[in-house]
Formats: sequence, C-alpha cells, structure tokens
Amino acid sequence: MPDVAALRAYWSHRQGLDGSLAGATSADVLDRVGWARSVGGTTPYLTLFSRAGIRREQADADVAALRIHELPSARDCTYVLPATDFALAPVVGGGASSTSELRVAEKLGVTRAEIDALADEVVGVLSDGDADPAGLRKSLGDKVRSLGDEGKKKGVTTTLPLALGVLQAQSRIRRVPIDGRLDQQRFRYTVWRSAPTFSGTPQEARAELARKYWGWIGLASLAHFQWFSGFTKTNATKAVADLGLEPLTDTTLLATPATLAEFADFTAPAEPQLSLIGWLDSLVLLRRDLDSLTVERDRAHPLLDPARGSSAGGSLTDLPNQGIVDRGRLIGLWDYDPATEEVVWAPITKLTAAQRKATLVAVGETAAYIRDDLGDNRGMSLDSPAGRAPRLATMRQPAMP
Repeated sequence: MPDVAALRAYWSHRQGLDGSLAGATSADVLDRVGWARSVGGTTPYLTLFSRAGIRREQADADVAALRIHELPSARDCTYVLPATDFALAPVVGGGASSTSELRVAEKLGVTRAEIDALADEVVGVLSDGDADPAGLRKSLGDKVRSLGDEGKKKGVTTTLPLALGVLQAQSRIRRVPIDGRLDQQRFRYTVWRSAPTFSGTPQEARAELARKYWGWIGLASLAHFQWFSGFTKTNATKAVADLGLEPLTDTTLLATPATLAEFADFTAPAEPQLSLIGWLDSLVLLRRDLDSLTVERDRAHPLLDPARGSSAGGSLTDLPNQGIVDRGRLIGLWDYDPATEEVVWAPITKLTAAQRKATLVAVGETAAYIRDDLGDNRGMSLDSPAGRAPRLATMRQPAMP
C-alpha cells in the first residue's frame, strides 16, 4: 500500500496548494489545477486566492479580458476556465442540459426547428448590443412562447432558455456576469464573435480532457474520471486509451508512467501547509472521495455528517462546508460571518501546535480577503447569511467531539 499521508500531500502538490503557484496568473492556475466550478459562489475566487494570492480585482479583469471565462463544460456544468480551453469546453460538455430540456419541451409540442428559429432571432437582437433575459424577452415579444402550467411543472417555462442553451453549446453567444462578478448568477448575453472552435473529433476532445484531468490531479481512478467528465464508461475508457495509464500498487488509482515515477520520489513536507478552500474546490471535486483526504478516526466527526449524503454511515464524498486542508488532509471546516466580518472555523481533529498556528494565519488572511474583496462568502447561489447561521453556530460550539 502507498503511504497515505504522502498520497494526500501529492494531491495537494498537484493542486498547487503547496505554494508552488505563487505569482501565477489566473489562467495559469486554472490550467494547472483544473477548471473552477461556478454556481454563483466564491469557489473560483477562493481557488485563485488560495493558490496564487490573486485578488478579486485581478480575477474580474481577467474575466473581462477573456483570459478566463465561465462556460458550460464537463457534464454541461458551468466552470471558470482558461482561454486555452474555451474551444474544448463545449465539445466535452455536449450541451447535455439543453438537450435534456429540449426533450422535455418536445413532449410539450416544441420542435427543434422552432428553437433553432428562435435562436437565430436571439442572435439578431444581440447583434445590436448585449441584453439580459428580461431585455431579450421584451425585444423578442411573441416569438418567445410560454409553455404554460405544464411547462412550469417540468421546469421549462418558456422557449427562450432553450434557445439560449443551444446558442451557448454552439459557442454563438456567451454569458457576461453583471457587475463583472463571478459570485452571483445575474447575466447578460453577448454574441461571441470569433469564438474558438475545436478542430478535432469528439473522441479527440474526450481524449484531451482525459489528458488534462490526469495532469490536474495526478492519480485518480477511471470511475473518478467518469464522474467528472460525465462520459459513459465506454467513452471514458476510450478517452484514456493513449495515456499509458498504469495502476498505483494495491489501489484503483491510475497514473501516467511519468507521474508514477514522480510520486515514487515524492516526500510529504514535514511542516504544515494550510489552505482554506471553497466548498467545490477541485482538490475534492475532481474525485469526490473525501474519505481519501481524511484520517479514519476523523470521519465520525459530527461536522462531517452532511458529507455522507443520504447514506448514513457511508463514505464521505463532498465537503459539507468550506474546508481547511493541511498537505491534502482535511483537518477542519470554516465559513464567513458577514455580521462580525470574521472566519468562523472548527477542527475535525486534534491539531498540533504548528497546525494551529498555521491555521490562524490562513484564517486571518482569508478573512481579510473576503472582507476587503468579496464582502461575503457565498458557497453557491442559494447560500445566504441567514441559511449559513446554523452552520456557523455549530462551528462556534466550544467542545465539538
């Protein structure tokens, strides 16, 4: 069996949480550690800050300059990614969400021809200037069809979102965040002139995503990649065929020969390397295997109960809150209280004196960043100070087991 502590530290190293990305640009960070999941929360900002100390003003400027951008990508979920991947993202995303909604709408009497015609009308409106959904509805008038109560029940109220989804999947338009901020879900749309296009086949796109994925994380199972990509098992297997992946002894983890050699020579740092990461940080999200980032005795901590999902006592998958990691090991949880302008945190294990000292430094730096740059720390679009209050109260309890 591999040294588990070394394995966790190696994942942290590949993810740039060891200080190796200090001074890197936003695009460089996302190219190295992977696309940052965006659901109207602060994860993209925290990803850039925790790795390279990048402030919000710089991140927003990089979005405005199209050095990085939020696009539908893997599994057709939205991620913030570097310009080098703008062409790849829609191909591997495949427009899965819009395709699914189109199938639902078809049962309500909406044809693809109707949506394609509406899409052309949308592009025509946007050719005169950017517009938000309300502005588009006003300009398009009765060209946008209501799908009535039945559509409401199925989550498809009008034909406009269907057209917008198709256009984004085709890279004909893109969303621009209102106020330029990534931690909200208010957008206007613009025609994407000279949008980059992927020159290869869908199979070549899937293979390129596989190459990037193992570059981001280093060691992962085929099942991990299949979840992240949303590919079928057949397509995932074909995607990795030319990577020369080999198993890490006594595990289901796979790596390239170069990565296996690198890991064999890797030694976990002796001193703490503390980072406060976001709810959907790629250290966790790329594999969704929180057990591998925790020590067994810590997994029963009550703060981790929500991480088990619906399977009581089962494996830990996703962070139940923002995380504190040391050399790839989850050692605590945190969040931000805008009322007191402080980071509230709690360990899930007994910390050494060095870990506690390093945690307090990281907590102070992150609190100042959120206060000065972000104003609040919404983990996702539905997060709010009121909804966060019970979690903050739990973490403030003086004697957690």
